[in-house]
Amino acid sequence: MSDYVLRTATEQDRDGLVRVRREAFGITGSPNPDDTVRTVLEPPRNHLVEHDGEVVGVVGAFTRDMAVPGAVIPVAHVTGVVVSPVHTRKGLLRRMITQQLHDSPEAVAALWASEGRIYQRFGYGLAAQNMTIRADRRDLSVRMPPAPGRLRSAVPSDVIKELSEVYSRVLPTRPGWSSRSDTWWRHLTSDPEHRREGGTAARAVLFENPEGVVEGYARFRIKPGWDDNGPKQEVNVIEVAATTTAAYAELYRFLLRIDLARTMVQGCSSVDEPLFHMVDEPRQLGGKVGDGLWVRIIDLPRALTARKYAAPVDVVLEVTDALLEANAGRWRLRVGAGGALVTCTPADGEADLTLDIADLAAAYLGGTRLGALHLAGRIKEHRPSAVAATSTAFGWPVTPNSIEIF
Repeated sequence: MSDYVLRTATEQDRDGLVRVRREAFGITGSPNPDDTVRTVLEPPRNHLVEHDGEVVGVVGAFTRDMAVPGAVIPVAHVTGVVVSPVHTRKGLLRRMITQQLHDSPEAVAALWASEGRIYQRFGYGLAAQNMTIRADRRDLSVRMPPAPGRLRSAVPSDVIKELSEVYSRVLPTRPGWSSRSDTWWRHLTSDPEHRREGGTAARAVLFENPEGVVEGYARFRIKPGWDDNGPKQEVNVIEVAATTTAAYAELYRFLLRIDLARTMVQGCSSVDEPLFHMVDEPRQLGGKVGDGLWVRIIDLPRALTARKYAAPVDVVLEVTDALLEANAGRWRLRVGAGGALVTCTPADGEADLTLDIADLAAAYLGGTRLGALHLAGRIKEHRPSAVAATSTAFGWPVTPNSIEIF
């Protein structure tokens, strides 16, 4: 392995990072120098492997915050994990991920997995599932009565201020949502034609209450289509964010009533999406569940004390971690009444539960129940009711999800 050099990327590697990602994910055509993905890349947060002077592997991250139960904390947004096909099966990925974890200043990392089996080897747990909606909008309507206010159409890049204000108010209440700087907003609302996949330019619709305050927005595009029976356009929903139930309902009422459309598709919805409880025929939403965020705990005591808990608990966890030895061992997690006085300290006493760091990570956002992991044989219970009490504490009223793939 001496001919493979592991190092941290620099600004001079920016073009190489773009090239390797494009090759690995099958992106055709020449790179667009104006593509805003270049503006959010952070070369110093990329670990790469060189062979004969050529970049053959990359593991990157974005510096962003993420909402977790009861808090918004720094989370390493791992991205662009690539090993050139002719250099696989040489341990390069393990070297890069291990180095990334050791160098990361955050206590928690998260990613979207192209293949879940890859990241489970490195201590990642499935922490949030996502729902894909493919609704027959002709057979659906929102049951709530119309709310006072109005809808306003806009170009997303022209109303970043309004979008970001709504999003920032919603973010702390939605575990799994990621913070967005001005640079990220400009990137996410950039709309070059090569990203449209046959759809129209992206559009935005804003809901304003009677006082003129924007309470929610939807970003979407239309994919044209016709058959022998007439129009069959598809409404592709990019995201919906709303600070009130009324705004949420009015935005979906609009999306489900767009003329000439037969289908509404939304790829990043929650498995507990309120829309399922608002429409008259939820079966027609055509929900399909898939994996969403995978989480890795990097600094166990710092991660466990950063979030809030749904119930008091006093439990000793015996944790295994094959990559980060500092996480391994016995830890006493104590949460007081009302979620106050959260402490996590090394413990000498008998363990109540034995689990791997990946299982703890899966439960971290409050979406995967420790009780379910216990039934799956992944957690050992040494004290009666320890699983029930700990699973309840780790739960959260809002099911986590991510509304963007990073």
